Amino acid sequence: MATKPVVVYGASGYTGRLICEYLREYNVPFVAAGRDAAKLKQSMQENVAGIETADYEIAEVGHDRKELTDLFAGASVVCNTVGPFSVYGPEVVEACLAAGTHYLDTTGEQDWMITCDENYGAGFAAAGLLLAPGIAQMYTTGEIAAELCLEKPGLDTLDIAVFWGGSPTIASTLTILVNAATSGAFRLEQNRYEAWDPEAGLYQLVLPGQHELALALPWGGTSHPVWYRRDPRVANVKVLGGVFNRALMNGVPQIVASAVEATKDMNPDDRYAALTATAAQVMNQMPPRENPRLNKSVDSVHASGPLGRAHCVIYGNSNYKQTGLMQAYAAYHLLQQPPRRVGFASGCQAFGHRELLGVLESFGLVREPTVTVER
Repeated sequence: MATKPVVVYGASGYTGRLICEYLREYNVPFVAAGRDAAKLKQSMQENVAGIETADYEIAEVGHDRKELTDLFAGASVVCNTVGPFSVYGPEVVEACLAAGTHYLDTTGEQDWMITCDENYGAGFAAAGLLLAPGIAQMYTTGEIAAELCLEKPGLDTLDIAVFWGGSPTIASTLTILVNAATSGAFRLEQNRYEAWDPEAGLYQLVLPGQHELALALPWGGTSHPVWYRRDPRVANVKVLGGVFNRALMNGVPQIVASAVEATKDMNPDDRYAALTATAAQVMNQMPPRENPRLNKSVDSVHASGPLGRAHCVIYGNSNYKQTGLMQAYAAYHLLQQPPRRVGFASGCQAFGHRELLGVLESFGLVREPTVTVER
């Protein structure tokens, strides 16, 4: 049973460490949880800045619904970073519901988002609990930009671009391959999911702030089409994203296509093992701690309607730090007052887009957005 109000599950991973770091800055006591206590202890001591001043404990737990329920009992919030979430998420969500805790995660897996919405949202709502998957830079910062555009009434179409500088983590590399091999990617057209063409390859985008065309992918469809599917303001959402490194982007479709082709006839267990091995060949070590001069981010949203347009750009840095901060702030908020919405909800729906923007600005991770509205 947790003796701290927040549990960070998967705390030894790259993103988990950053959540712990920002929980320390908010003076929030937490449990650093995972499958290996020794690894957790080493990770906290060697990789979390200022950990000696944090109020925390370490908990080793098996990835089992009962064990997780027993651990979460007594906590108020669980921040889950253990992916692929479509593989490992159900036990954690079900344990949160059984223990009566709010659930947050960092997923970008659209199929997992849809599962949370359709299978678990009503149960969390009935219990007065928040189910908020996908609170992370690649999704929430773009959602903030979309919400700033939607402050102008009459806009119903969102065209979103999300770019960042850096490399995927070990876990996110595996997630990309599993997602591509086992599920489709959807955009929203007239409030219905429509599949992206899996054979389309790279898209070229005009990205604010640079002359060179950027290379992008649907990136699994992202969270935004799921969040906005029942929003009466919005009928259409499409999202493309990528990294600024063109060589890396050029290689992604070939790596994914090769992995999908090689595993298409395997049973699920063998496929997952093969994808894990492929991911390890692509990325087998943690990326270095982010440098704001190198790890920049750009979130750009064009919103349009029958008679109006708006464009919002948010320039930032350190996308993983943005993720860690928003997760920690969400937990900090939930310890003090209820969210704006219970059940399945996005970060902006639960905490407010201007509030989350202010948090990111106050820590120097994004600059003031540039918003252009055609009147």
